[in-house]
Amino acid sequence: MKRIALMLPLISLAACAAGEVEVPIAVRIANATPAVSVTARGETTPVGTTNADAADDPAIWRNAADPAASLIVGTDKKAGVYVYGLDGKVRDFLDAGRVNNIDLKDGVAINGGTGILVVASDRNDVARAKLALFRLDPATAKLTALGTIDGGAGEAYGLCMGSDAAGLYAFIVLKDGTINQVALDASGATPTGRIVRSLKLGTQSEGCAVDDRTGTLYVAEEDVGLWRFDARASGSTTPTKIAAADGKNIVADAEGVAIAPIGEKDGYVLVSSQGDNAYVVYRIRDDAYVGRFRVVDGAIGGSEETDGIELMLGDFGPAYPGGLFIAQDGENGAAAQNFKLVAWADIVKALGLPQ
Repeated sequence: MKRIALMLPLISLAACAAGEVEVPIAVRIANATPAVSVTARGETTPVGTTNADAADDPAIWRNAADPAASLIVGTDKKAGVYVYGLDGKVRDFLDAGRVNNIDLKDGVAINGGTGILVVASDRNDVARAKLALFRLDPATAKLTALGTIDGGAGEAYGLCMGSDAAGLYAFIVLKDGTINQVALDASGATPTGRIVRSLKLGTQSEGCAVDDRTGTLYVAEEDVGLWRFDARASGSTTPTKIAAADGKNIVADAEGVAIAPIGEKDGYVLVSSQGDNAYVVYRIRDDAYVGRFRVVDGAIGGSEETDGIELMLGDFGPAYPGGLFIAQDGENGAAAQNFKLVAWADIVKALGLPQ
């Protein structure tokens, strides 16, 4: 959620009557742990909804045969889903209404074949969450709507996908911190799904990501911090806290979550520190804090007030040879919001991570 204000009580009765004040961004940055700087190498065309908090969450499909032909899907939460090329140009738009977070999986059984399944959290009905399902055609970059699946009572917010030997799942994060794990089956003419269990965090939550290697679900609780759950349908429902939104490493809101998997069980989990325009990196094997970075102005503008993020390692062509990090930009100057594209190699170098 775009809410950059950290609130402090005012010291006089008159001020209390007037309300609360926003801590200036410069103060939030000064109080936070220092962050290194990187610059974006690309950006997407702005979303169509202007003068609004609209762009929200990206997902990445990597074309292994032709990495430079990889695709990005991203939500305009007021209007629908975009497909972009790595050049940032719009390849397709599907009017899906109020869809918020988005994720995708390749090699999924879809209507008698296999393909790329895209799933978004559908909040068109704020009283009843839904999952909106699409098929992405990698040859044409076109989306086809497959239908919606019930996600439980409440307003849809975050979403991420995971799979294990038992099947394919979507985790839909409701605005009140409920997380419903939905088993998906898109193999027939009409996709089906069922809620297999529910998890719970105490307050508003949104960003999430699943590490299929370790069976771990990561979720950001906006005012509280970053948590992990057992992602298995038969696993524990008790969360483990990785990091607090303490105004130092994470400055509330804690928002988008992404994973950089390295080896069999290690790598990094990243979270958007929206309150100070930064991104925080933790090591997977021990939950240790690693560092922070910002995407600052360069030949392409930086990113601020970020909601969703995504990261995929691997070759994406000459501009992104080691991996691609994408951040929603909540400012983007005078233009509508968009997504900034950053080379993972630049982040690794800036933070001094092992090559």
